[in-house]
Amino acid sequence: MLAYIVRRLGYAAVMIVLVSFVSFLIIELPPGDFLTQKLAELTQQGDRSAELRIEEYRARYGLDKPLLERYWMWATNFIQGDFGESFEYERPVRDLIGERILLTVILALATLIIGYSVAIIGGVYSATNQYSLGDQVLTVLAFLGLGTPGFLLALIVLYFAVVVLNQDIGGLFSTEFRDAPWSLARVWDLLKHLWIPALIGAMASAPAWLRIMRGNMLEILGQPFVEAARARGLKNKTVVWRHAVRVAINPMVVILGSESLPFIIGGNALVAIVLGLPTIGPLYVNALQKQDMYMAGTILVFIVMLLLIGNLLADLALVWLDPRIRLD
Repeated sequence: MLAYIVRRLGYAAVMIVLVSFVSFLIIELPPGDFLTQKLAELTQQGDRSAELRIEEYRARYGLDKPLLERYWMWATNFIQGDFGESFEYERPVRDLIGERILLTVILALATLIIGYSVAIIGGVYSATNQYSLGDQVLTVLAFLGLGTPGFLLALIVLYFAVVVLNQDIGGLFSTEFRDAPWSLARVWDLLKHLWIPALIGAMASAPAWLRIMRGNMLEILGQPFVEAARARGLKNKTVVWRHAVRVAINPMVVILGSESLPFIIGGNALVAIVLGLPTIGPLYVNALQKQDMYMAGTILVFIVMLLLIGNLLADLALVWLDPRIRLD
């Protein structure tokens, strides 16, 4: 077990280096850079010292150096916890990410809890009540969710929240709590606003997860070990939840590691942008658009790190859940 984990961590380190370098290269591919756009903006504003200021910025951010040298400087500082300075905000990337990471994690966890609860419970119910009215209703809703664009689902939920519930949908806090220190009142205000973006994000993934869970449950319920458990006189609830679900949930564990953990950093950027949420997703999208390489590169590396860690944890969880799986 220990040798397996060490080997996987070694592969992960190599992958992070490769991804970080390729991301730097891709961000450099479009013509010009962030300062080229900045120069055009200053020139349009009639700033006569624009070119001199841009040269100062270029030296400040190291953009006058070759790509390999810039990457080496950023990578070595990254290991020490210095992620560079954002071109757009002229602030350390570490501070900008630190301001948003807590709310990003809270929103992502709420989204995952809702999505997985709906998928697992709904999938098990549909499989154990195949072709019943409830199964037909869940199937129709799942296919509607799969075939409906995410932004349309978001608009439907937003309309319901605003018109029916008279709910404030701007951000994650009311105006009086946005810059207030943490307190029980601020936490309660967060919970009142959190369910809307969490539900929208869950609706984008839960239908597919529900169909996966249903299909796996139908396959597992016909396996010999399930029939043997029934023959021993075990209650149907015990057979389903202690035996069948434990094996059928394997794909959900893989999805949790490969998709859901990176989602904690990236989040649903589209929903966050539309709702004006103070999460990392909009920060990442803006950094890619503006060629803010230190910001974009840092967030991308964190996403890849969570992906690799998630895959490792998913493999270990599968070994624990399913006795048929072995690491070797």
